Amino acid sequence: MKNSDMSFNNAGYHIRCELQDLYPPREINALASIIIKHVTGNSKVNILANPDKPITPDQWVKINKICVELKQFKPIQYILGQTEFYGLVFKVNKHTLIPRQETEELVELIIKENKKTSLRIIDIGTGCGCIAITLAFHLNNPRVLALDKSKEALKLTEENSNLNKVQVELIHEDIFNDIADRFSEFDLIISNPPYVLENEKKNMSPLVIDNEPYEALFVPDDNPLKYYRAILIFAEQSLKKDGRVYFEINEAKGPEMKDLLSDFGYRDIRLIKDINGKDRIISGINYGK
Repeated sequence: MKNSDMSFNNAGYHIRCELQDLYPPREINALASIIIKHVTGNSKVNILANPDKPITPDQWVKINKICVELKQFKPIQYILGQTEFYGLVFKVNKHTLIPRQETEELVELIIKENKKTSLRIIDIGTGCGCIAITLAFHLNNPRVLALDKSKEALKLTEENSNLNKVQVELIHEDIFNDIADRFSEFDLIISNPPYVLENEKKNMSPLVIDNEPYEALFVPDDNPLKYYRAILIFAEQSLKKDGRVYFEINEAKGPEMKDLLSDFGYRDIRLIKDINGKDRIISGINYGK
């Protein structure tokens, strides 16, 4: 292609041609916008307002390289090394899940319901740190701890906390270990743990299964609530009376999760649907002490 043909508009057309028949048309349009924005450093508004604005040969090379990786069905977030979550930018890599809209809904609920100052919060299984860091950014002077058993995930959380100019305390530990006595009491315990059943794998996109960390996604069919149970055992010693838990859950496990929270002495248990009408968030208040 001639240099004179290298424009925002032609780049978008080129991307759509390269990816046709591999992704749905709507997703291709979204990918084209993300790629051009990332490579050129222009906003979406500027790209749409200036379709004939030229791009450089180096930028064209980068666009083609990204298309090659997309044709290998690598997630765009891993290709670019970053994604946006609740208005903030987060680095992501193969060691962590890609943050999703459902988790933004969880974070939005927590921010809306917790206006007190200096809350003490722990995010268990923090991954790239999107929940912990977003809460540290938006809540009123909280103390936020981010726990994960993966050193690689915690390294990324640290990078993301620096990127977003907030402070979170990193905890390298496994929630299945007996660690509750190491912590003073929390106001909020939050987690988006693995909750996809192994038998649900067959219904999932290869884009997810072949790229995102398996152990951060799946739980055994015969023990689907193992992480929540371990967290609630941890909470018996480490959550304040009247403290709250917030969990993201498998859409099919809402009734079982309500029973589990009730068994641990929680009240005011709420099962909340996501934007698609699926049971996705559960919260409860600790009256167990």
